Amino acid sequence: MKKERKLWLLFAAVIISSFSVLGYYGFEIHQQSPPIPKSIISINGDIIFTESEIKDGQNIWQSIGGQEVGSVWGHGAYVAPDWTADWLHREATYILNIYAKENFGTNYDDVTKEEQAALKVRLQNDLRTNTYNEATNTITISENRVKAITYLSDYYRGLFTNDSKFAKLRADYAIPENTIKDESRMHKMNAFFFWATWATVTERPDSSISYTHNWPADELVGNVPTMDLMVWSGVSIILLILCIGVLVFYHVKSGEDESLPPPAEDPLLKQGMTPSMHLVKKYFWIVTLLMVLQMLLGIVTAHYGVEGDGFYGFALDKILPYSVTRTWHTQLAIFWIATAWLATGLYIAPAVSGKDPKFQKFGVNFLFIALLIIVLGSMVGQWFGVMQKLNLVNNFWFGHQGYEYVDLGRFWQIFLLIGLFLWLTLMVRPLLPVLKRKTEEKNLIIMFLVSCSAIALFYASGLMWGRHTNLAMAEYWRWWVVHLWVEGFFEVFATVVIAFLFVRLGLLKTKTATLNVLLATIIFMSGGILGTFHHLYFTGTPKAVMALGATFSALEVVPLTLIGYEAYHNYKLSKATKWLEDYKWPIYFMIAVAFWNFLGAGIFGFIINPPIALYYVQGLNTTPLHGHTALFGVYGMLGIGLMLFVLRSLYRNVSWNNKLLKITFWSLNLGLLGMALLSLLPMGIWQAIESIEHGMWYARSSELMQDPTMITLKWLRTIGDIIFAVGIVSTCWFVFDLTLKNKITQKN
Repeated sequence: MKKERKLWLLFAAVIISSFSVLGYYGFEIHQQSPPIPKSIISINGDIIFTESEIKDGQNIWQSIGGQEVGSVWGHGAYVAPDWTADWLHREATYILNIYAKENFGTNYDDVTKEEQAALKVRLQNDLRTNTYNEATNTITISENRVKAITYLSDYYRGLFTNDSKFAKLRADYAIPENTIKDESRMHKMNAFFFWATWATVTERPDSSISYTHNWPADELVGNVPTMDLMVWSGVSIILLILCIGVLVFYHVKSGEDESLPPPAEDPLLKQGMTPSMHLVKKYFWIVTLLMVLQMLLGIVTAHYGVEGDGFYGFALDKILPYSVTRTWHTQLAIFWIATAWLATGLYIAPAVSGKDPKFQKFGVNFLFIALLIIVLGSMVGQWFGVMQKLNLVNNFWFGHQGYEYVDLGRFWQIFLLIGLFLWLTLMVRPLLPVLKRKTEEKNLIIMFLVSCSAIALFYASGLMWGRHTNLAMAEYWRWWVVHLWVEGFFEVFATVVIAFLFVRLGLLKTKTATLNVLLATIIFMSGGILGTFHHLYFTGTPKAVMALGATFSALEVVPLTLIGYEAYHNYKLSKATKWLEDYKWPIYFMIAVAFWNFLGAGIFGFIINPPIALYYVQGLNTTPLHGHTALFGVYGMLGIGLMLFVLRSLYRNVSWNNKLLKITFWSLNLGLLGMALLSLLPMGIWQAIESIEHGMWYARSSELMQDPTMITLKWLRTIGDIIFAVGIVSTCWFVFDLTLKNKITQKN
């Protein structure tokens, strides 16, 4: 008990100290974010853009899909360019050509290297000098920049409207004709693009680096890696090696966990079933249907990379543009994974207490209907938003917010938050009587409720930005949801749930499970909370954010180095006794989680973790490489594994189709591996090389992404995709086949 108390105190200390630092630097980001001026003016005093135009332009960019149509500051989709890198390079080359013609009567590319060097110095003095006047709240730009804005405004107008000259480029970028239908909207979106680009090259006051730490890389404008990038990358790698050594020493010193001899028969067979526990079946039906829908949308979304204006000749972009299919594809991943986990919680809470509180059954049914409305309603709203059928205010509330993974409108966000608190209530009520009793499981139950509370509470961080919030602050809060909510507290929840399952199966002592859960949570949260900052290196944040992000995110990788032990331990459990063969495939999915935790979250995650690495690869295909293998590989496999554990208990008298589960397991894992190694990894490496050599603008350009070899790499993905699709369909087939068999068994 003394050891448990110490761990609880340490857990509290980690949470309080980490969130204090996270909150403090959130305030610093607010104070030091790139300023949005009252107006951007020429040296003659002419108003080029106003504050309201920049803010409305941000909303217009969000309404067409935002981060689902290219990216800004490196965050977003990968078929279209990063608009800030694209604008910056086009602006630089346009102005350099003006200089070259003025001085040498020819284009910049045609003058000597020495002359080019002199012109670049002049360009950098123009672009990098901070002309923001705090007293008048204005930014003053040169006449050459005004000319560049006029040129680029025409360029983007042609691209986003219906200029026939841009038809091929629109197809390359998977941008439908007339994405922007209104001239004034186009002007405002150009205002936002210019402001966001201005922040990438303009030096902070009393500093020689830009607001985005000189990102994106572009040698023409002097955007090169800073000393901080080098130093903190080195620190993160050294710290990683040090902490791995400490963890290995601790692991060897502690020895193996005390294991129990497995019971003679399955303890869960004796477990009573409450009415509400039976109701979670329908949650799993929806989970598998959403998996199939997400897979189909993924096929369409990936195909847009090779045929940006349709699907095998059919003009699909007129009905379902890329930004819609990608939005739904990423959002459904969160929805089905979260639903699988929430349903597992709804099963476990009454299983622990042995009975349903009053109205528990009604609550489970009501939550199910609410989740269906949220999923379908938010998808419809997003389609209306992207198709430009909503005004900017209605789009914010009911349409498309344009921020990846939190694209749903604010109304749907609030609805989902209410649903999560309803779920929390359904978790707490059955467990309160158990907490009042002095049982060995008390600490484990408390940790379970802490994780449930965090899941409900921390989704509220997605409500912290408004319609006109500075992009730097919106990104700060967005990563609270994506990193802390999805990657953080769901991870804690999963750790507790798995421990519960092994305790209930009689394979692990309650005390051992409790200590392991507390220790694992402390280790994970020590790096995980402040590790949020590693997503924010280049989003208009101060230097300290880079230092903290690089240092603490390296700690997130440390526990993953011993993941092989966890996989082997789970494998041994599956062989411990004959009745455990019934749990072979749920346990195998836990082994898969360990594998993908190591490869997807660990190796592929660390590829893009050190600041100097991310400087060159942010927004390249190394990001979806990590995203797919970590989100599905870890959280998706875990969701399926938990679902199978629950189904094993719910359908006790039904024989399982183990051949189908074998196909499911190996198809999902081999398909995901094929997708990663045959396509995403080589594409990402190639882009990284080009980014280092030429700059981010080229690594995301149509010239590179439509290169015949790159197209071949995109098509190679279909090998993994087809195998993976077999696994998804067989998962759905298995669940519905199990339901049908159960009905036949009950009739007989």
